[in-house]
Amino acid sequence: MKLGIVADDFTGATDIASMLVRGGLRTVQLIGVPGDTVPAEAADADAVVVALKSRTAPVDLAVAESLAALRWLRAAGAERFILKVCSTFDSTPAGNIGPVAEAMMDALSDEYGCMQTLVSPAFPENGRTVFRGHLFVGDALLSETGMRSHPLTPMTDANLVRVMQAQSRRPVGLLRHDTVAAGADAIRARLAALAAEGVAHVIADAIDNHALLLLAEGASALPLWVAGSGLALGLPALLAAQSGVQLDAQAAQLDALTGPAAVLAGSCSTATQGQVARWIAAGRPALKIDPAALARGEPVAAQALAWAIAQPQAPLVYATADAPTLAATQAALGVAEAGALVEQALAAIACGLVAHGVQRLVVAGGETSGAVVQALGVRALRIGAAICPGVPWTQAVRAAGQPPLQLALKSGNFGGPDFFAEALATQ
Repeated sequence: MKLGIVADDFTGATDIASMLVRGGLRTVQLIGVPGDTVPAEAADADAVVVALKSRTAPVDLAVAESLAALRWLRAAGAERFILKVCSTFDSTPAGNIGPVAEAMMDALSDEYGCMQTLVSPAFPENGRTVFRGHLFVGDALLSETGMRSHPLTPMTDANLVRVMQAQSRRPVGLLRHDTVAAGADAIRARLAALAAEGVAHVIADAIDNHALLLLAEGASALPLWVAGSGLALGLPALLAAQSGVQLDAQAAQLDALTGPAAVLAGSCSTATQGQVARWIAAGRPALKIDPAALARGEPVAAQALAWAIAQPQAPLVYATADAPTLAATQAALGVAEAGALVEQALAAIACGLVAHGVQRLVVAGGETSGAVVQALGVRALRIGAAICPGVPWTQAVRAAGQPPLQLALKSGNFGGPDFFAEALATQ
């Protein structure tokens, strides 16, 4: 193993893993921190992603879980590390990005002398770019998008230097686009100058893939990156050149499954709202679950499962709602309670669907994906080809005798309007 990645949610883990297999790195995603031994499926991997559900966890818990993942990756032989964060830098003033990054830097200071990290959430292929330290989604500042009203991590400031500094003890600085455009040597020189000034976290501008390739080369001496999946674009070639990794053109190969499929959506992002609407407009079967009914103790999950099993084609079961509806639900039930009820219901439905023979599941939403994967008892995922940038099909590593299962775990904001149909049409 050359590369170890700690991901703060499950969809983010598959997101970065898809970029690595695209470049030919044999990559395995593990669900949670393994035990003392290296799982067989990870033994021959070039890169291992440990997927946590820590993005919205209490800071102390997020730090503890991330450090446990880092210790395991170091013991397994990883030589370079990434803290994978969302391309929309989902966070709060308390964390968890800053506190986790600094804890990982401290842990790597003994062997690696880790005093600085590059912070680069940019993912231009999905419209996430950083210019003069400000994060854009398409043509809009992050703070002017639907992320402003995210139910758990509202992003009301697009200035990443301010966002990172608010949750960090160490100084935060900026690596501007003109320095990035000047090439890898200029990047190295600027990082060194910032380090001499005591700057520990360096927000990097990146407006296209070429900038990401330059950043990967220029920051290659840093043992830890805090990054979205875009920065991983340059890693396979970099590792092949520096560490002798043999790139594999078949790294993304999965089994061909043709069994029943279903879609579960818990995200209330603008993108997922559009995807649900397009599915329904096309006349495909869809059923919305009601959080209020769940709170009243009604058998919503069992009823939805029975309905889904009876459908002659792939069904969609969703809790996706627009912002006013979501706000009303949260006001009535509480933010955490509403989210937990939906996640538990969709996870139970997923388990029932798999028990009834469903072989392919599309799941929309990071928290929902985490709940589903954990409920299914999946311990590792092989990474397949991308359906769209940032969302690959994955195949669960299952116990002997269990039928095969493939999962497409989608960040709420990713994918075009027809993503669900496109995913089911992709092998």
